[in-house]
Amino acid sequence: MLRLNKLSCALALGLVTMGAAQAGVSSVDVDKAPRELSSQTDRLIVKYKDGSTVVQGRLGAAVQAQPLASDAIGARTERLQQLAAPLGTRLSLVRQMGTGAHVFRLDRRMSIEQLRELGERIKAQDANVEYVEPDRKMYAMFTPNDTSYNSQWDLFDSVGGIRAPAAWDQATGTGVVVAVIDTGYRPHADLSGQIVAGYDMISDTAVSVDGNGRDNDPSDPGDYSAANECQAGDPASTSSWHGTHVAGTIAAKTNNALGVAGIAFNAKVQPVRVLGKCGGYTSDIADGITWASGGSVSGLPANATPAKVLNLSLGGGGACGTTTQTAINGARSRGASVIVAAGNENQNASNSNPANCSGVVAVAATDRYGARAYYSNYGSIVALAAPGGDVRSSASNGILSTLNAGTSTPGADSYAYYQGTSMATPHVAGVAALMYSAKPTATPDEITAALKSSARAFPGTCSQCGSGLLDANAAVTAIKGGGGGGGTVAEVEPNDSRTAPQTISAPATVTGSLSTSDTNDYFKITLPAGKTLSATLTPASGKDFDLYLQSSTGSQLRASENAAGAVDSFTYTNSGSTSITVYVRVLYYSGTSGTYSLGLSW
Repeated sequence: MLRLNKLSCALALGLVTMGAAQAGVSSVDVDKAPRELSSQTDRLIVKYKDGSTVVQGRLGAAVQAQPLASDAIGARTERLQQLAAPLGTRLSLVRQMGTGAHVFRLDRRMSIEQLRELGERIKAQDANVEYVEPDRKMYAMFTPNDTSYNSQWDLFDSVGGIRAPAAWDQATGTGVVVAVIDTGYRPHADLSGQIVAGYDMISDTAVSVDGNGRDNDPSDPGDYSAANECQAGDPASTSSWHGTHVAGTIAAKTNNALGVAGIAFNAKVQPVRVLGKCGGYTSDIADGITWASGGSVSGLPANATPAKVLNLSLGGGGACGTTTQTAINGARSRGASVIVAAGNENQNASNSNPANCSGVVAVAATDRYGARAYYSNYGSIVALAAPGGDVRSSASNGILSTLNAGTSTPGADSYAYYQGTSMATPHVAGVAALMYSAKPTATPDEITAALKSSARAFPGTCSQCGSGLLDANAAVTAIKGGGGGGGTVAEVEPNDSRTAPQTISAPATVTGSLSTSDTNDYFKITLPAGKTLSATLTPASGKDFDLYLQSSTGSQLRASENAAGAVDSFTYTNSGSTSITVYVRVLYYSGTSGTYSLGLSW
C-alpha cells in the first residue's frame, strides 16, 4: 500500500475560505482571441522613400516625417486603391506616422498573407515605395486578473518561477486532458468547468470512506485519520484535499477574477481517485494509470476522454514493482506522459516508487530561489526540478492552490500554501499539457526530451536535480521545434569519430542508436562565448550508454557514466571571449543495441 510522500501536502498554511457567491465570474477565452484576430487586420503601412528625412540628434541620426503635398498623396492613394480593387476592398488614408510612413485603412479585415501579396504588387508598381507591411494587431502578454495571482511566484518569478506568462502566448492547454491520479477532487468555484469525468478506483471501503467501492464518483470525502489509525506512532491528521490542490496548479480557471491561475488553464482535469484514508493500494493506482490513459480495466466503462498527461503526486519506498511498471508501460504505449514526484525524504530518489520506474518523468522540488528544497529527493533518475516551495520562513513561499476548508469532511472552498514534490510535479504536468496542445502529435519521449533540454540553469544549488529548472516557455518552444530548446534531429551515420562527426546546431534534441558494431556517435557543436552547454542523454529502458564531452584537440572535458537505464548529463561553460568547438560523444558501454535521445541546449 502506497502512502502520500511525507511533507507532500504538509503545512497547509494561510488557509483562505471563499464564499460561494464569488464563484460565478465570467472568463475570457484567451486561447482563441489573440490568435484568431492577429491573423487579420484592416490596416496597411506604406513607406514612401520621399516621405521622410534623416536628421541628426544629440545621440545620433534619426528618421522623421517629411510631409508630402496633398495632391501628391492624393494621387498615390488613388493608385493604391486601383491596386487593391481586385481584392474587393477600398483604401483610405488615416495618417502619416512620425517615421514618415503612411497608414491606410481598408474597409474590411483581410488576412496577413493577402496584405503581404498586395504589398508586393504595390512595390512592383511604384519605385518610390520603400516598403509595405500589414499593420498588425499586437496584444499584451497574458497576465491573469485572478485575485491571488500575485501570490503565485512559482508561475512568474524571475528567479524561481517557471516563466508561465510567456508560454501562455504560445499555448494554454486546449484539447488536452490531464489525469490527476490522487485523492480525488472537491468541487470548487475555481475548478468549475475544468473537470471531465473521472473514476473512483478505490475498492476497499476502509480506504475509500465513502461507503462504497469503485464507482464513477471521484469526489474526495476526506482522508482524515485518528492517531495510530494508519500505523502505530502516526499522529492524527486532518483531510489533505491533496488532489484538489494538485488540480488547481494544473488547470484552475484563469482570468476569472477569482483565486488562482492554472498553468494549463484551457486543459481539462480528469480526477482518478486512488488514495483515501491511510493511502492507497498499488493495484488501484495501477488500474488508475491504465484507465486514465485509455486502457481497458475489467468491470469499468471505457474512458471517453483518455488523458495525454498523468500526474502522480504520490509515492512509497522500495523498487518499482512489475504491476506499476506494466501499467506505466501501457500508458506510454497509448501516448501518455507519466509525471511522478521524486519524493520528500531528502534521499536518493532511487528508493522512491514509482519515481524509480522506467519511462516516468521524476520531478524534484525547488524553493523560491531556485535551490533544492530541503525535503526533496534527488539522484540520477530525476529528470528535472520545478517549484515545490519551502514554507519554513514564510507561508507565502509555498505553492498556493485550490483547497477545501473542511478539517475532516468537506467544507467551504478555500486556498492554501502547500510544499512538496507533490506540488512540483503538477507544474511539470501542466507544462506538458501546454506542450501537447502546441504539438498534439508529440510522443511521450519527445515531451520528456524537450522538457529536459529546455530546462534552465538552477539559480540556486540543486545537485542531482536533473537537467535544470522547468522553463514553461522554452519547453513549449522546444516541442514546436523553435529556438530556445530546439527541434528534433535524427542521427546521421557515419559519425563514429571526432574526425568524422555529425555537426549539430544546438539547441536540438538528437535521436540515435548504438550497438555492438556501432559503439560511438560524435556530435560537433560550436559553443558561443559565455554560454553553458547542457547535455542530457536518455537511453532506452535498460540500455547502458555513457556521455562525454571532448575539446577540439580530443581532451576530455566532462564525463557521465551512470548505470544501465539511467540518464547521463553534464554542463560545460565557455568562459572565453570567442566561440569554441566541442564534441559530444555518446558511447555504447554494454548490453544489447538500443536507441537514445540526446538533448543539447544552452
